[in-house]
Amino acid sequence: MSSVVVLDNGGGLIKAGYGGERDPSTIIPNCLYRPLSSKKFLHPTPTTEEDLTSAAVRRPIDRGYLINPDLQRDIWNHLFSNLLHINPSNSSLLLTEPLFSLPSIERATDELVFEDFGFNSLFISDPPKLVHLYEASRRPYGLVSKAQCSLVVDCGFSFTHAAPVFQNFTLNYGVKRIDLGGKALTNFLKELVSYRSVSVMDESFIMDDVKEKLCFVSLDVARDLKIARWVFVCVSGCCLAYNVMIMERHEKDDFRVSYWLRMLAKSGSCYLDSLEFLFQQNDDSLGFRRRGNDNFFRCTYVLPDGVTHTKGFVKDPDEAKKYLTVDDGAYLETRKDMDRTEIMDRKKVDLTKNEFDLTNERFLVPEMIFHPADLGMNQAGLAECIVRAVNSCHPLLHPLLYQSIILTGGSTLFPRFAERLEMELRPLVPDDYQVKITTQEDPILGVWRGGSLLASSPDFEAMCVTKAEYEELGSARCRRRFFH
Repeated sequence: MSSVVVLDNGGGLIKAGYGGERDPSTIIPNCLYRPLSSKKFLHPTPTTEEDLTSAAVRRPIDRGYLINPDLQRDIWNHLFSNLLHINPSNSSLLLTEPLFSLPSIERATDELVFEDFGFNSLFISDPPKLVHLYEASRRPYGLVSKAQCSLVVDCGFSFTHAAPVFQNFTLNYGVKRIDLGGKALTNFLKELVSYRSVSVMDESFIMDDVKEKLCFVSLDVARDLKIARWVFVCVSGCCLAYNVMIMERHEKDDFRVSYWLRMLAKSGSCYLDSLEFLFQQNDDSLGFRRRGNDNFFRCTYVLPDGVTHTKGFVKDPDEAKKYLTVDDGAYLETRKDMDRTEIMDRKKVDLTKNEFDLTNERFLVPEMIFHPADLGMNQAGLAECIVRAVNSCHPLLHPLLYQSIILTGGSTLFPRFAERLEMELRPLVPDDYQVKITTQEDPILGVWRGGSLLASSPDFEAMCVTKAEYEELGSARCRRRFFH
């Protein structure tokens, strides 16, 4: 029997290994990059230690779908030859493919597998099916295994899917998609930091690290915005900015403040005497209460300098976890003794320190998953997407689906993600239905582990399409076997 290579070909990461093993042999970014010190694009390795500051990136997958087969061939060739050290002609391949892939993309994938690399056989699967299979095998006496029914919420690099799975088949008519994933969140974080601190629009790898280490999901956005409220004044540039981007949606009382500050910015009279006018109003709704050094959400990220360190890092890890101590009244109790307002939170950025501060950006970025309209996207949030997916299925499946929601994908790793989703979902679900959300033990590897489990089954070889069948029948006929 030939060896089976399991390849989870994601838009952000490639997870590759052998069927039957628990963890993949290698995990690499699905891209080529060109650092400033190089004149050509390089292949990423699992232990890349190069300085990736302002590195150019080329990706074969955009918005979840393969758009550059030649680039994908180059990456796979490096993976199979230099990292896995396999002979494709003696191996079978289990490959993951996103839902609703176009026929032209399917043909390009089959050509890569059979004609360019010459694999012995191929099996294609969608990620929700593999996640369901793995969770059912982990809990043989749980609801997912007994009912053979689950709702897989996959928040990946390119998009977010809510996919009902019944008896190991994904119900395509019930799948709902949000065109927002980890890449869009990183881009939004780059825009926020570039506007408020330093320009990081070219720092994809660094801002990915910032997002993964510092962002979290807020359980009460209006409260946390009060805590992180700030005013920033730049006299030399005659500009004044205020964090009204989300505040107006949650607090109508702050409309007057927004109006004043916009009028000041429009007239160019953003001097200290104009600010004194605001302070003399003595209005608590202005919210100028928070000292910068008391901000529960403030933390500092140090950028790489290319000499002493080539990776960015959090300056004070304990400070980054301070948000866990926030409760409903903590931020007000510390301000009772204040008799005057102060502007201390946002200072002029010191570019010589090679660092920047984050406050409300930490929870505003993951907030986009629950409210995509804040990014200008005319799409429903994640909770409403789940309800629509469940309502598309048979009514008898509704209680089972709500009790067996499985979270997978790297974007579900934000702290408090499951708690916030349950808070958003509970008011939308009938009272007589229970809501149970399960996060995989490793959401990034969940799909690959399901594929490894399937590849080790005795019936796997019979499920595959061989190279001889592909050459005789063609891609379209062979694809009918992968009914999903």
